[in-house]
Amino acid sequence: MSAVLAAFLDDYSAALGRHVAAPGQDGLTEGYDLGRRALVEGISLLDLTEHHYRAVAEYAGDPADPRSAEVALGFLLQTMAALDIATRGYLDGTRRYEQQRERAEDLAGRDAFRTALVESLQDGFFVADADGTIVEVNSAFGVLTGYGAGEVPFSLPHPWALSDREGYPQIGTEASRFVMPVRHRDGRERWLAVSASSLVKQENNERIFVGTVRDVTAEHDAQARDQAASRLATAVGAATSMVEVLAVGLDELRRTMGARTALVAVWPSRTGRPDLYSCGEPPSAENTGGTTEVTVTPVQSGTRAADTVTLDDEVKGLLDRSRRQPARGLSAITGEDGGVEAVVAPLGETGDAALWVRFGAPRAVSAADWALYSLLVGHLSVALQRARNFDQARATSLTLQRAMLGPIELPPRFSVHYEPALPPLEIGGDWYDVVPLRDGTIGVVVGDCVGRGLSAAVVMGQLRTAARALLLRGAGPAQLLAELDAVAARIPGAMCTTVCAAVLDPERGMVRYSNAGHMPPIIAPPGGPGRMLEGGRAVPLATFDTPRRPEATTALPPGATLVLFTDGLVEQRGYDIADGFVKIAEVLSETGAALPRDVADAVLSRLCPPAGYDDDVAMVVYRQPPAPLSLDIPAAAAELTGLRRNLYRWFATAAVPHDLAADLVAAANEACSNSVEHAYRDSTPGRVRLTATCEGDRVVIEVADGGRWIPTPTDPGFRGRGVEMMRVLTEDLEFDHDENGTRVRMWVTLPSITFPTANPLRGSTRPPAVAAGQISG
Repeated sequence: MSAVLAAFLDDYSAALGRHVAAPGQDGLTEGYDLGRRALVEGISLLDLTEHHYRAVAEYAGDPADPRSAEVALGFLLQTMAALDIATRGYLDGTRRYEQQRERAEDLAGRDAFRTALVESLQDGFFVADADGTIVEVNSAFGVLTGYGAGEVPFSLPHPWALSDREGYPQIGTEASRFVMPVRHRDGRERWLAVSASSLVKQENNERIFVGTVRDVTAEHDAQARDQAASRLATAVGAATSMVEVLAVGLDELRRTMGARTALVAVWPSRTGRPDLYSCGEPPSAENTGGTTEVTVTPVQSGTRAADTVTLDDEVKGLLDRSRRQPARGLSAITGEDGGVEAVVAPLGETGDAALWVRFGAPRAVSAADWALYSLLVGHLSVALQRARNFDQARATSLTLQRAMLGPIELPPRFSVHYEPALPPLEIGGDWYDVVPLRDGTIGVVVGDCVGRGLSAAVVMGQLRTAARALLLRGAGPAQLLAELDAVAARIPGAMCTTVCAAVLDPERGMVRYSNAGHMPPIIAPPGGPGRMLEGGRAVPLATFDTPRRPEATTALPPGATLVLFTDGLVEQRGYDIADGFVKIAEVLSETGAALPRDVADAVLSRLCPPAGYDDDVAMVVYRQPPAPLSLDIPAAAAELTGLRRNLYRWFATAAVPHDLAADLVAAANEACSNSVEHAYRDSTPGRVRLTATCEGDRVVIEVADGGRWIPTPTDPGFRGRGVEMMRVLTEDLEFDHDENGTRVRMWVTLPSITFPTANPLRGSTRPPAVAAGQISG
């Protein structure tokens, strides 16, 4: 027996004896304490029970006494109460442990099933906490992003997130369905469809996000290709010229492909040097090969003027070879590491244009990328070819229009202009005609048929021919319109045609005119206000029976400008027609010293709406010869500068072409210089008189002085060639010497104004296109 057990049993015997001798609550409490001590000291129940009965028999008196036996049993039960409580607690704990073990085994089975189920998913699976940290992923998630389960957790910002793509929600931060771009670990960009739900954990009320991700890169790329192609097709859909197509289409293609530079080379004659158009950064030579200075035209709206840059000769060769390839034959230019640095492709179907697109850095190009590039280049190629067909049809239409309009050769001091409306493919019914007559007068007719298209052009051609025949036969303006009434009544579609007919008499400075419902002409003296000629007005052709067409006459002041035009010049949507007349009058008063063609350009520019003319415009500008110019200056060299300036101004008023005016000023200056230098050599300096006059189509200049010139030597040497210069610069030269001095008379005949049948339009209604640069060898 151990000492602990012996001591415990002795204490138990003593306590039992005291309780039997004097039963009470104190004894029971002492027994309960002994039970707790037994539990702590590991006393066996058998040892306690056996010792109890021995002690009862030894210390409790007569065992047959029922009362003593009951008191002793109560003490034993009180002692064993603490042991009973411990035993039941142990049994309960054991039972709970068994239950928890069974539950844990069941949960372990469930977790294994869940893990197997999640791993079997083809979509990526993830679990994220409330802060957006990814705490669990499956293998498919690792395949889609490159970041697997062995690297969790992934806190914000996630390693696959694209910092330059703002506005997209991140995985595990929202409970919704969305598509977002990610950067795979290998550097590729992918698009993932995310489907996430928000849950609350029961044990701690924590919110978590559970969801799946699916690779939708192929679907996104296909949609992006369709959208890019649609944007490009829409952008170039309204373009009707090559420059307009390149201005909108080339920049859209460059941005969609993510390129740094896009350049198009066009060979106008299919040989020689191409015209270059670019957008983005200017092209530059980056290798050690041959280079060439080139002039490249930027095509973006509102960009700078043409740039002179250095272009790699290899790129020039690639463009030249590419334009000869089959249509849509894209070729890649690869770098040393295998990445694609640029793409070249032919444009159109005529073998005279090629495209070069350069990326900012070499890149890997997938099959989907090639499909997109091919689609975009195809749309640009088709748009460019359509624009060329449009330009060709436009040129054909305008050629036919001008051939019908005529005349190709005009008398001096005239300018005629025809401005087609937008779109300009339809032939219109506006026309003009200028007819020199036998008596020195000039007939002018401007008319406008109702409608557009070929039918209106047919009517216009017949009426124009009839009007010209009537003018050549000697009909005046009123008679011409009266007889055109009968002609128009027999031409289908000629009813309500408006016409203004006039006969100019430059010699007398008069104009007779009659107006059949047309826009009134406007006349302005040099520097004076313009005014409308409102006389001689009546109804349009073939509308009512008019017994007599009215006619009006007005003076043509020297140097006055007369303008006849059709209604397309002043009738514009959203504008008062009276404002158009005011603007024309203002332009005429400001351009009295300009050539007639410059006056017409100024009128068209001032009245042109932002979107261009929506109706055809036919216009005739005439300049009446100005009053003679008389200059009387001292015979001093310092006076010649002012003389030349006054001559130039007068020649512009007289509608003398600039090159011819320069020759006449040089000849007049030489004559005046001779008077200054030689006429008063041995006498007091006198004066030099210059007179310039218009005699019909001739411009005559006379220079006179009061001295005598030195005869021209046989060998003038380096000087003394002024007379020969004057003879070369003028049509004829006459000298008159007498006792009163020397007079020089020289003149030229003003040339007829020649207009090519298909001359380019001045004052175009379209946005100005920058002239393309050429490669200079």
